[in-house]
Amino acid sequence: MNRFLFFLFMLILFIVTSVPCVAAQKHNFGFEEYSSRATLPSNWFQWGEGYDLSIDSAVRHEGKSSVLIQAPKNKIPNSFGCFAYSIPAIYEGKEIEVRAYMKMDQVSNGPIGLLLRIDGMMGSLQFDNMQQKNIQGTSDWKQYAVKLPLSVDAKTIFIGAMLSGTGKLWVDDFEIWIDDQPLKDAKIKPIKEYKADHDTEFNNDSKIATIPISQQKIDDYVLLGQVWGFLKYYHPAVANGDHNWDYELFRILPRIVTASTSGERNAALQSWIEGLGSAKNEPPNLIPPAEVKIKPDLSWMNKNNLGDNLLSILTLIQNAPRLNDHYYLGFAGAGNPEFRNKRTYSGMRYPDPGFRILCLYRYWNIIQYYFPYRNLIGEDWNAVLREFIPRFIQASNELEYKKTVLELVARIHDTHANIWSDDAALRDYRGNNFAPLDIRFIENKAVVTGYLGESFGKQTGLIVGDIIEVVNGKAVNDIIKERLPITPASNYPTQLRDLAPNLLRTNDTVLNVDYKRADKLISARIKCYSPGEIPARKFQKDEVYFKMLTPEIAYLYPGTIKSEYLPEIFPKIEKAKCLIIDFRCYPSDFIVFTLSKYLMPRPTKFVKFSIGSLATPGLFTMTKTLEVGEENNNYFKGKVIILVNETTQSSAEYHTMAFRTAPGAVVMGSTTAGADGNVSTFTLPGGINTMISGIGVYYPDGTETQRIGIVPDIEVHPTIQGLMNGKDELLDRAIELVNKGPISSPAKIKKR
Repeated sequence: MNRFLFFLFMLILFIVTSVPCVAAQKHNFGFEEYSSRATLPSNWFQWGEGYDLSIDSAVRHEGKSSVLIQAPKNKIPNSFGCFAYSIPAIYEGKEIEVRAYMKMDQVSNGPIGLLLRIDGMMGSLQFDNMQQKNIQGTSDWKQYAVKLPLSVDAKTIFIGAMLSGTGKLWVDDFEIWIDDQPLKDAKIKPIKEYKADHDTEFNNDSKIATIPISQQKIDDYVLLGQVWGFLKYYHPAVANGDHNWDYELFRILPRIVTASTSGERNAALQSWIEGLGSAKNEPPNLIPPAEVKIKPDLSWMNKNNLGDNLLSILTLIQNAPRLNDHYYLGFAGAGNPEFRNKRTYSGMRYPDPGFRILCLYRYWNIIQYYFPYRNLIGEDWNAVLREFIPRFIQASNELEYKKTVLELVARIHDTHANIWSDDAALRDYRGNNFAPLDIRFIENKAVVTGYLGESFGKQTGLIVGDIIEVVNGKAVNDIIKERLPITPASNYPTQLRDLAPNLLRTNDTVLNVDYKRADKLISARIKCYSPGEIPARKFQKDEVYFKMLTPEIAYLYPGTIKSEYLPEIFPKIEKAKCLIIDFRCYPSDFIVFTLSKYLMPRPTKFVKFSIGSLATPGLFTMTKTLEVGEENNNYFKGKVIILVNETTQSSAEYHTMAFRTAPGAVVMGSTTAGADGNVSTFTLPGGINTMISGIGVYYPDGTETQRIGIVPDIEVHPTIQGLMNGKDELLDRAIELVNKGPISSPAKIKKR
């Protein structure tokens, strides 16, 4: 797992068995209430271990005191200091934000961060602790903020602050905001009781010890998975929360297991469905064909193996009206699905056969009905269900189960999709220790691009430009072939991007590598370190957000920019001959519209979306085309060059689509990550956190972006020689293009 993401999800593993539930409006956010003998303010509690936490009345932002987190002299690897506070999630709203003031002194070897975690009935739903921002160093009091979606399934809200490195961190004056309103003004949500919440029969196990496998039984299990998912999203009684749909699977599955004929199987399904409740038959609403992007795939219902009675019942349910509210499903403001009431079963690290088949059915049907890029998977999704049924049933241990989940996730070809929880079994498989070398695939070779700590890296004897050929006796090409099936990503360059950080990992203290330097093969024995012993890998540069490369060339780095900076810096930009926007990063702020108004002479169409349907699960319809820019005679008249590569992902791709509509804009670099659209998160049995791209993103003419990415107008790839010479070849090429004189825009088959 990526080093920053290790810390990002580290706290999800902690199960809080006893936390205070404080009444609304009586929160100790300013640390004014504490006892003389306490180490923390009243109602705050400690997470993590090994760090010193204390109330500090001498150093504070406001009021009487702050909380100090101080690293121990001998820091244990992977340890961190954290204090937290919980409130019940009784508030209505789409987004929740936690703010607090923090002051740090000589923080290094691990960042600070605010913590915001949203828990549902059986585990974490949303989580962020700012570790990916890599905030370190020394600074005075400054307000920081973390914002997350507030799921309707939320039961508990945790806020806090953490220090994962060395040094000192002071924290003071927490605030919680919901939909940009302070907590005291937030609306209390009405409490609704669902029958499904009171069904606890299978909380600890499915009571299914074995699931026999034969060709006939696999046919039965395929049909069960299709019917189970169809009913989950189509049946009004399930939508109403009348049935715990996970546990209904465990009630019908034994009857399918023992069915000896297809007729007996169909009769079992029919009686089960009839017991769920009635459904009205209502003619479906017709959607204009021009608005339809993907039709529901219910082709399995047209097979002759259902029998007339079962088919008639399913057809009736297909035509039943759906409610505006669904126990298992909702939609966020952007149109991406919110998967509600997904129980995590996090205590089952290796779930029993019933829960393993539930995992497959849950994932397969989410893709079947609510993945906007189902049409781009590239293979028959029904055949994938058939292929994976015996594999999930036969997974013999936790690691095999998790790897099978990873391979299933990889089959949808979506860079947003992965196992994002910090998983001990996968961590052991990849290796808990890291060589202090930064690796990237250049010219399809695993190349040393830098060190994780200068002194640690130099001790290896390797230098920038060395090519890793063999790791512990296994050729790198063989490692790639082995790991590609369990490396989810939209395209091959992005798979290599994500393989690179895991290439030099081990559970030993050393790695044996063979590397090539100047056509000479050299063997080395490299010392490896646990996370926390060496600096973390940086996933984007600590670059200033704006600078003038020359008097004629302005440079913007969206990885550190804020919209509020633009009015100040644009008078300098507009005097330049060219503006280079470097999207080899993830934007720190959403500047699509704030920057575009400076670049466009008029509103310009740049994107449209496809969104799913509650009324007709599996249907995706197109939205109207969105415009960017505004009427502006004083727009930037110079050249706009946008730099991209495989690290350009999601929001960065979306920004690129917007800015390339500027007059004469040119996109330079290599194919991007090919994963655009707001994400939808959900969980799988075993505490597995994952996500998908939740809406489809297209050019105005309907051209796809998923898997393809942003295709550059001018293709430029880095070279090993350029790396060794310390060159940023893409940036150099952009500057060279400007210096040659007037730039004629290339034919832009992708600029629509």
